[in-house]
Parts: sequence; structure tokens; C-alpha cells
Amino acid sequence: MTRNDTRLGIWLMVTTTFIFSMQDGLSRHLAETYNVWMVVMIRYWFFAAFVIAIARRQAGSVRAAARSAQPLLQAFRSTLLALEIMVMVLAFVFLGLVESHAVFACYPLLIGALSGPVLGESMGWRRWLATGIGFLGVIIVLQPSGGVFSPYAAIPLLAALMFALYGLLNRYVARKDDAATSFFWTGTVGAIVSTAIGAWFWETMTGSDWILMAMLCVTGALGHYTLIKTYEVAEAGAVQPFAYLQLVFASALGLVVFGETLRPNVVIGAAIIVAAGLFTFWRERKARSA
Repeated sequence: MTRNDTRLGIWLMVTTTFIFSMQDGLSRHLAETYNVWMVVMIRYWFFAAFVIAIARRQAGSVRAAARSAQPLLQAFRSTLLALEIMVMVLAFVFLGLVESHAVFACYPLLIGALSGPVLGESMGWRRWLATGIGFLGVIIVLQPSGGVFSPYAAIPLLAALMFALYGLLNRYVARKDDAATSFFWTGTVGAIVSTAIGAWFWETMTGSDWILMAMLCVTGALGHYTLIKTYEVAEAGAVQPFAYLQLVFASALGLVVFGETLRPNVVIGAAIIVAAGLFTFWRERKARSA
């Protein structure tokens, strides 16, 4: 049962972004110490168990939750998310949290740009202009310090593109499947895909790092739980802009814990990206209400 409590929804979204930021920090540390593929695999094992438990509670049984009118599409979008997570964690290792999240913040702009070919939605000239300005912000973020663009800069941009397509496919599958079904496929297929990759890269972990891995798994499940609760108590339009706080929290973690630097062009570019994203979101909300 849903209710409309905007203030509670905002606080839940802020909490969710903080939890996901801590998850990103743990992912970066563990992926630097071991490898990306194994870390994501173990994380997905716990996530799959969490998803199955939620599905049994919401749908009544695992079989009911797995029943889909579009299984191939569900499998594809779930695989896409698992691969996107691996790409993004790889970006944390090579670029750090600050610059990775600054570039990744453009994914709402990519959703708008791809909504036409994927969903058949139209986008006005104002939103196209905002999208263009947002990508100018991406270029500013990626401004090379030595005169040559690092190939690593493409990693978070690829992750943003993959996540944008995943977000659009979420809208598409929602036309025939409910949220419980999509959530079930996300966790179970993601666990299968990540295991098929990560099992080849197993490394022995120390006891203390297993504790950090357990914290990573818990934050992943907790973050998804608070996100579910966020959309249960408030409208998406009221809370979605606060999702950009993950950029702030993750950047602060990168600066304080990992000793990353905050270049002026990253601040300016990220500000442009966020402003363009908020404008695009506002225009989409206004168009839908009209």
C-alpha cells in the first residue's frame, strides 16, 4: 500500500544515496585489493538471496515472481545491469569515485536522448538543448590535464550509457510485468551472469576483507530496500532530484578516505551536468502533467 509523504520520501532518498555511496567506496577498496569480477559476483549472490526473499513475500512464491510476459527482455536488461555494475566499479579503480560519478551523472540526459528510439517518446527542443549543454559538462569534466584524453575516461561514460538503457528497459518491461517480477529477474539473472564471469577470477580473501565484503553485501540490499520504501511513500517526481546527492556523498568519500583530488574542471563540469539533468527532469515532469 502506497501513501504520499513527500518529506519522509526525501529523507529516505537521501539515506539511499548515502548508503549507495558507502557501497561504492567499499567496492572500490575491494576491487583494488582483489578484482572487480569476484567482488561483483559475491555482491550479487547476497543480492539474489535478498531479491528471492522479497519476491516470495510480494508475489507469494518464487514461481509467481518469475512469471514474465517477456522473459528474453527481462534477461537482457538484468544482464545489462550486472555488466554495468562491473564497468562502473572498474571506473572507480582507474578514475576514482569523484571523476567517475561526475561523468556518470549524465545518465538522465542519456535516458532522455534514447527515449525516442527505445520507447517512442518525443523530446522538445528545450530538453535537447539541455542535453547538449549537459554533454558539454561531460567534456569539461574529461578535460585532459596533459593534453591527451585518458582512455579510462570512457569507462564511466560507457557505464552511464548502459545504465540509461537499463532504465529505459525498466519502463518498457513495466508495460507488461510488475515491479516484483522485474526485481526478481534483476537479482537472479545478475547473479548467474556475474558468477559466469567472476568464478574464473576467484582469489582468497583475508578475514578482515570478508568483513568488508559482508558490509558491501548488506549495504547493497539495504540500499535497494530503502529505495523501494522511498517510492512507496512518495511520488518519484518529488524525490528523484535528490538522487544527485550520491555524487556529493561519493565525492566526499573519495576526497577524505581515498585521497582523491577535486580538479576545478570536474566541479564546473559536474555542476553543468546536474543542472542540465534537473532541467530535463523538470521539463519531462511538466510535459507529463500537461
